Amino acid sequence: MTCQKNLMPAPEELDIPALKAKYRAERDKRVRKEGGEQYVRPTDDLSDNYAHDPFTPVAERAPVVEDIDAAILGAGFSGILAGHHLWKLGVKNVRNIDHAGGFGGVWYWNRYPGVQCDNDAYCYLPLLEEMGWMPSKKFSDGWEIQEYCDMMAERFELKDKALFHTLVESITWDESIKRWHVKTNRGDDIRARFVVMAGGVMNMPKLPGIPGIHDFKGKMFHTSRWEHDYSGGSWTQPVLDKLADKRVAIVGTGATAVQAVPHLAKYAKQLYVLQRTPSNVDERPNPPTDPDWAASLKPGWQQERMANFHRGAQMMFLPGEPDLICDIWTEISRNLEMELAEEGRPQLSIEELMARREVIDFQVMERLRRRVDALVEDKETAEILKPWFRFMCKRPLSNNEFYPAFNQPNVKLIDVSPTQGVERMTEKGFVADGVEYEVDLMIFASGFEVTSDLKRRWGIDTVEGREGLSIYDHWENGPSTFHGVATDNFPGMFYMGYIQGATNSSTTEQFGRQAEHIAFMIGETLKRGASTFTATKEGVESYVQHCRENEVDMSAFQNECTPSYFNNEGEKNPKWALFKGYVAGWDAFRDMLADWRQNPDLPGVAFEN
Repeated sequence: MTCQKNLMPAPEELDIPALKAKYRAERDKRVRKEGGEQYVRPTDDLSDNYAHDPFTPVAERAPVVEDIDAAILGAGFSGILAGHHLWKLGVKNVRNIDHAGGFGGVWYWNRYPGVQCDNDAYCYLPLLEEMGWMPSKKFSDGWEIQEYCDMMAERFELKDKALFHTLVESITWDESIKRWHVKTNRGDDIRARFVVMAGGVMNMPKLPGIPGIHDFKGKMFHTSRWEHDYSGGSWTQPVLDKLADKRVAIVGTGATAVQAVPHLAKYAKQLYVLQRTPSNVDERPNPPTDPDWAASLKPGWQQERMANFHRGAQMMFLPGEPDLICDIWTEISRNLEMELAEEGRPQLSIEELMARREVIDFQVMERLRRRVDALVEDKETAEILKPWFRFMCKRPLSNNEFYPAFNQPNVKLIDVSPTQGVERMTEKGFVADGVEYEVDLMIFASGFEVTSDLKRRWGIDTVEGREGLSIYDHWENGPSTFHGVATDNFPGMFYMGYIQGATNSSTTEQFGRQAEHIAFMIGETLKRGASTFTATKEGVESYVQHCRENEVDMSAFQNECTPSYFNNEGEKNPKWALFKGYVAGWDAFRDMLADWRQNPDLPGVAFEN
């Protein structure tokens, strides 16, 4: 299929200075001074939202007390990829530990109606060639992704060794045995030579700190703990027939709600959609996988596709390069490349190219706002649903049923931006603009702790390295790492996630390369007969300085954006920012790590006996 340039409003139709002013005004009225603290960690009487598993019964087991090579904390894609790369090196005395009841991570927990991958599954699902498997369609259903995770765990000999329904309570370094004590709520004491923190970026659900939330007498749950016994239907068959006599409210209009709202609208007696900030929602082309296309693919196709997606989503396509993805994620780069081709590829400076890209950004967002007008009948509702921000200020979304759902008489959109979120809850429901709305069910589509403080995200009370040093104190002002995966004073401990380095548009590709680098370090430790591995203080300081010198300052752009997890709810200089630009880009970053692995001296680390 040849990808075409999307039809956009012409630049002369737009008053860009006025749009910039509008964007700022819309941002300012949503910024809250407490930033990420507006969300509460699911403790006290809401703790079940995190620890409770409504999907799989907890099986009794005896405490595990043993010595192993590696404890991998997490059983989602990060944890599976860590296990895969260790398995390739022959390191198989490992355990994945997770509070879920099975493999999948966020794809285990997210069983809300309509859940799908929201970017190209042929890129997102890792190791497709190695597994000899293909998604059934461009945007895979959540249950299919979890099944794929299970298949991977089985293939890489991880499945039978995993400890599920297990919460890690402390990780402490024992210098006398050169191992980590990983202690859990199940009485386990696992003595591991290496620990891989593989919780990913969507581990801890976050709940809005709404005044009166504890007063509500009805049913409430987070979308990552969906209760099908209450709603009816199942993960694979989202027939929510038990909601036919229920008044339902859902908080949020982000990636989760955009998929769930059409199903709730179809079955609930009344649905209230509580929106602080609208999303940019395009149409979703989701054809089934063409078997002839799949059969025609050559070895290396997935790496080529991921590289194409990364250039289209974050950078620019190469001259003459086709867009293999053809959806909202790559639209700006696609249209820019086609415009330049039509003009005979004029010689433009970087500044001129970025100026051209900015104009297309405004054109695309105007196209998306006009899409709202075309699909939503009530003009007042349509105005509230329009996104007023730059393209990458929030996660770009696609769904064919979301906007039409607001044309149903049982669906009401409630704008909570004047109070910067839900005003308050009562015993019977919630209050908005002075009006109490009675509901039977309150659903929180409020996402996960992505860029909040480390302790909130990990949910582990104690992580102590040498001489009792807490990682939370060590990283009080943000991460200081070696290659984004290790730090000094924490021997044999490794980290996966968005930590000091280049980012890739395919999250799983980024995590997979981190896992590959970590496995190399572990493999070298074992090969050299050392007891453990550590990043040196000098190595960490040198790498941190390298990152600072090569960092693209994204703060100006992000500070113009509406609050979201992309900018830690509008924080000016978040220490755990999701995106830290690396000026040379992803390929250069990968090459730097590969060159280091080829250096027999491996500067910046030490192997200890």
